[in-house]
Amino acid sequence: MNEHTSDSKNGHNLVILGSGESGVGAALLGKQKGYEVFVSDGGPIKNNYKKELIDNGIAFEENGHTEQKILAADEVVKSPGIPDKNELVKKIRAKGIPVISEIELAYRFKGDSRIVAITGSNGKSTTTSLIYHMCKQAGLDCALVGNIGYSFAKQVAENPKPLYVAEISSFQLDDIKEFRPDIALLLNITEDHLDRYDYKFQNYINSKFRIIENQQPGDYFIYNDDDEVITNHIKTISLTTNPLPFSMTHEVQTGAYIKGDRMVLRAKDQDERVTMNVNDFVLKGKHNQYNTMAAGIAGSVLDIRKEKIRDSMTTFESLEHRMEHVATVKGVEYINDSKATNVNSTWYALESMKQPVVLILGGVDKGNDYTILEELVTEKVKAIVCMGLDNEKIHHALEPFVPVMVDTKSAQEAVNASYRLAEKGDVVLLSPACSSFDLFKNYEDRGTQFKNAVKEL
Repeated sequence: MNEHTSDSKNGHNLVILGSGESGVGAALLGKQKGYEVFVSDGGPIKNNYKKELIDNGIAFEENGHTEQKILAADEVVKSPGIPDKNELVKKIRAKGIPVISEIELAYRFKGDSRIVAITGSNGKSTTTSLIYHMCKQAGLDCALVGNIGYSFAKQVAENPKPLYVAEISSFQLDDIKEFRPDIALLLNITEDHLDRYDYKFQNYINSKFRIIENQQPGDYFIYNDDDEVITNHIKTISLTTNPLPFSMTHEVQTGAYIKGDRMVLRAKDQDERVTMNVNDFVLKGKHNQYNTMAAGIAGSVLDIRKEKIRDSMTTFESLEHRMEHVATVKGVEYINDSKATNVNSTWYALESMKQPVVLILGGVDKGNDYTILEELVTEKVKAIVCMGLDNEKIHHALEPFVPVMVDTKSAQEAVNASYRLAEKGDVVLLSPACSSFDLFKNYEDRGTQFKNAVKEL
């Protein structure tokens, strides 16, 4: 175990478990606010993060935990990647030491700034990036933080802004106490990460809804009114905030809806309506119409002029690793949707496809139910290329619905197999429906290896 010490000050003793983007961000903010900070990671700390800790005189250890030191903390910031089942976390909780997430620490020192927080099982990054794009277009001084881009705590420490647009996961929400966004968005809830929630869907739903638990009457809650999981849960709680639903099935008074080809948007009763043709949206596919409506309402609550809202919906560039066009080779289009780490993301990707698809699936299964893909696979997919160490569950679930299924163990193999199976006019779609940790560092690494392999064809 390697340990690196710093000059200790008397004061609040803050231990940070995990040294990724959020852990190091929390360490920098804690140090700046005069806490005595100690970072502990069970594995190795990446060189760039280690350098930041050393440069800032922050004590840390890697490749193991000194329990005695950790259990002497006044407070622990836990990385979102560490589950509550972790033995050390159990000991910390048993001792009654408060455990918070990095977004809670950031919230504590945000000052007068406002927060737009976005959560949901799918579409978070796209919606967060679109809102940020909208704010930038409107000339607002803001930062993109959270699960995407910079850690929220690091941004608060190094370059505080009057407005934060934050992508928030359920794991980050699990350890909040007072975190309260001025505008909260809940895009959808589908079965995901059930391995972290004792395979109880309700636990995951409760976790997502924590985004509004501290909201006050002057705050706003933007949510998908067509998502039955959300609407059923809302019936069981009392909302303390202003609800702004969005829908494709019915008109709403405030919020947004799509009727035919028209999107109608209004955030406050006295506002003029913003209308727009959905064919002008840059983001295609039904799921992206939901994301765009949600972003539009947020922009409207932030008093962004309707011309700017319209403009940003037509000029937004989509994200890397999210339905990203890589290349067209011999009349076959290759699309990188490596960010699809759950089955619903893959369902949305397939739903937006117009041509025959060779689908690359697989990775670490999080308790996935592939049956929801049966209909779309039957209708649109001519071949499935499995890319993972264990593809048995995919074979079992989808083999009856597709003419060809092959197994591969790398991005290179998967691309070569797809190249052989695809014909002119087809699409090769990497949309794995799984986490990437069996063969890759993360979904970005998976997407990058896929793109490199396509470029070598």
